[in-house]
Amino acid sequence: MRDTTLNAVAVVIFAVTMASLLGPLVSLSPALVAVFVAVGLGVFSLDQLGLGGRIGNILMDAVAWTSGDHRQRVLHHEAGHFLAAVLLDIPVEDYTLNTWEAWRRGIPGQGGVVFGPSDPTALTRLTPQTIDRYCQVWMAGVAAEQMVYGDAQGGGDDTAALGQFWTLLGRSPAEVPLKQRWATLQAKTLLEKHRDAFDALVTAMGDRTPVADCCALITAHRASVETSA
Repeated sequence: MRDTTLNAVAVVIFAVTMASLLGPLVSLSPALVAVFVAVGLGVFSLDQLGLGGRIGNILMDAVAWTSGDHRQRVLHHEAGHFLAAVLLDIPVEDYTLNTWEAWRRGIPGQGGVVFGPSDPTALTRLTPQTIDRYCQVWMAGVAAEQMVYGDAQGGGDDTAALGQFWTLLGRSPAEVPLKQRWATLQAKTLLEKHRDAFDALVTAMGDRTPVADCCALITAHRASVETSA
């Protein structure tokens, strides 16, 4: 169960508890409280069994999105993934910034940058150099947050994905933390080198600029960096 869904359950429990305690003071019918509980449990069950926790994630995203700091962190995190993918010649198919956008676009999970082959098993047939590139892209969101804010609040799904991929390759799980640290350091160095492109991409993604235009923006900035080098 995701943390966002657990938070949603906690909010529902708190609301029910307060309704039970304060109901008599405001003439709130116990039957109404019971209906509220029944509906809440029904929606929660449907969310968990049929929707993979999407409703809980959407609700918690909606609350979190009211925070300007949260919105900026998400933008910087996803821009890190996007920029690293393009610079490392890994195709970007789409991007979303929250669960609601992902749901509307038919993208599984809580949203983010969709990159690389859609079939995960295809990654096992890649060269070691290309595998390293994918690892850097996975950790580029964490690297972007560290570069801008000094720490990373997101990235749990990214580190889990890298760990699952490493297992799929038949490698030892004990190697995963070292690979994550290496990939994060490499990604951070890459983003710092192309900081102007990163900042421009954050603005473009915040405006929901199409993928092709975002890629063109990065290509233009990369050309200027290579020219001045």
